[in-house]
Amino acid sequence: MHYTYKTKGTCSTQIEFDIENDKVHNVKYTGGCNGNLKAISSLVEGQEVDKVIERLNGITCGFKKTSCGDQLAKALEEVKVK
Repeated sequence: MHYTYKTKGTCSTQIEFDIENDKVHNVKYTGGCNGNLKAISSLVEGQEVDKVIERLNGITCGFKKTSCGDQLAKALEEVKVK
């Protein structure tokens, strides 16, 4: 299933991703640090949702209380609740 999440508190403004068989696929960020976000997308490709949440949850960026990775974890948590 395809999902879109509006980020909060980051340079990126949106994350799109798919979840198939409890695995994360096709993560695409809008805005933000292009190279770093491509790296995150590549590293989480095919990983289990809970593992991605565990690894990225709580990561901050500079003085911000969140990061693009943390926002992906929040998006995945939100999808799990639905």
